[in-house]
Amino acid sequence: MSISTEEGGGDESLYPIAVLIDELRNEDVQLRLNSIRKLSSIALALGVERTRNELIQFLTDTIYDEDEVLLVLAEQLGNFTPLVGGPDFVHCLLPPLENLATVEETVVRDKAVESLRKIADKHSVPALEEHFVPMLKRLATGDWFTSRTSASGLFSVAYPRVSPAIKAELRSMFRVLTRDDTPMVRRAAASKLGEFAKVFEKDFLVDELHQMFIDLAVDEQDSVRLLAVEACVSIASLVSEEQRVELVKPSMLALIEDKSWRVRYMVADRFTELQQAVGEKMTQEELLPAFSNLLKDNEGEVRSAAATKIAKFCESLPLATREQSIINTLLPVIKELVNDPNQHVKSELASVIMGLAPMVGKDNTITHLLPIYMTLLKDTTAEVRLNIISSLDKVNDVIGAAQLTQSLLPAIVDLAEDGKWRVRLAIVQFMPLLAAQLGQEFFDEKLLSLCLNWLTDHVYAIREASTGILKDLTIKFGGEWAAKNLIPKATTLAKDTNYLHRMTCLFCAATLSEALSKEQVVRDIMPIIKDLSEDHVPNVRFNVAKSLARIAKNVPAPFQQSDIKPMLGKLCGDADFDVRYFADETKTVLAF
Repeated sequence: MSISTEEGGGDESLYPIAVLIDELRNEDVQLRLNSIRKLSSIALALGVERTRNELIQFLTDTIYDEDEVLLVLAEQLGNFTPLVGGPDFVHCLLPPLENLATVEETVVRDKAVESLRKIADKHSVPALEEHFVPMLKRLATGDWFTSRTSASGLFSVAYPRVSPAIKAELRSMFRVLTRDDTPMVRRAAASKLGEFAKVFEKDFLVDELHQMFIDLAVDEQDSVRLLAVEACVSIASLVSEEQRVELVKPSMLALIEDKSWRVRYMVADRFTELQQAVGEKMTQEELLPAFSNLLKDNEGEVRSAAATKIAKFCESLPLATREQSIINTLLPVIKELVNDPNQHVKSELASVIMGLAPMVGKDNTITHLLPIYMTLLKDTTAEVRLNIISSLDKVNDVIGAAQLTQSLLPAIVDLAEDGKWRVRLAIVQFMPLLAAQLGQEFFDEKLLSLCLNWLTDHVYAIREASTGILKDLTIKFGGEWAAKNLIPKATTLAKDTNYLHRMTCLFCAATLSEALSKEQVVRDIMPIIKDLSEDHVPNVRFNVAKSLARIAKNVPAPFQQSDIKPMLGKLCGDADFDVRYFADETKTVLAF
């Protein structure tokens, strides 16, 4: 079908539309894609009546195309309501979207369903029953599985607004989909059952939908059963406690102990949502032992998924029995996971295990958890060590710095020199927190040397981070502490034969200038800067020029004129172009 560009004697304003329509028929996929993306422009130029009568009809009739073109078309049509005349005429968008919902490519069908859900809300109740529901019936009873899978996603948007008689039909149709011969259809129904359950009336929830859930939960295909886990969460949250025990519990326990690891993985992944849905009583009686079993599962993926939920699961345990449940039921299993052969399990465990400390208290943390932390800190996998270090502050709050350092300091010192730079970086970033907790004397004795060694680390990210933490430490311990402990190291680095170390010294000096008094900057920092401004390496000199913009703000105004201005003037006349460029830039910033 063609869209006419002649009205009366021919309307030149519609000529671009004809070009776009030609592009829709072009052999070049990219041209067709561009045309589809401009559909809203075509519709605006045509007006609402011609869009409804001609453009939508044209799109419905010529729906066969490359998947990427159909995907864009499906998305565009979801936003077409105002372009066809508003909610009164939105039903005219159903035919092309219905066609798109039956194509073979999954992403196109999903986008068509998304657009159909979006325009379902725009229908009035009569229009919904007259146009949308018949389309849903056609999809749900289509010969090809593609249409039936798409139909599953549309029940929940139509159901709440239709008459009781039509609701009964929709429930019946959905029940048929849950028992479809094709696994793909049952899978689609299982994935949408929880969503559908939320709009069900309470009576039908128990009488009809529960049976659909039972059918899916015992399906022969594990790909269907694993999707029933989501439905289990939704249904459990919607029924009363008595109904939960009677109707949901048997299927829930069967899914938790399913023979397929994929189903058990899905249960582990959704475990805390399930816990919230079933309430404290069933959590304590049924889910606690079940969670313990998942942590001991034969499959590493299941153990890993369960391990990620440890802290969140324990946090939601009944407060009265939480501590005992963790210590008696979960900790024996967690201690076994510390030596798990699967490194992903240990990595996930390391990322959450620290979160248990506030829940079990100081004494239990020292007795039960510290040995676990120590073992994980010595693990051969860098990611495991990194995850433990990143959460040390949670334990610090519970057991205090003295106990923490006594137990973990040797491990921290080892990690400060770890072969993996990300592990060293995590320790660098943890230093200000340690310093705040341990106090200056202990820090100077045990950890200061580590911080100074990082200034010459072979990885730039470590050197950069260490200059930042030295500023934090100076703010914490004071300028005189910096003069005694940091400035001598900086002075030594300024004369280092490696220009990268001289650069680190420069960055360190510039950063420290923001934490010291103006007098100290003039006394301790500026001599270092002056020496580096005459460095034989241009990279060092132009970084001096850049750094002076920061340092100048932290010295008295007379000193800016007497020392910094002449230094910049000299750099502006440097033989190297980059040095001159950055010196000029700093001069402009400082308005010299």
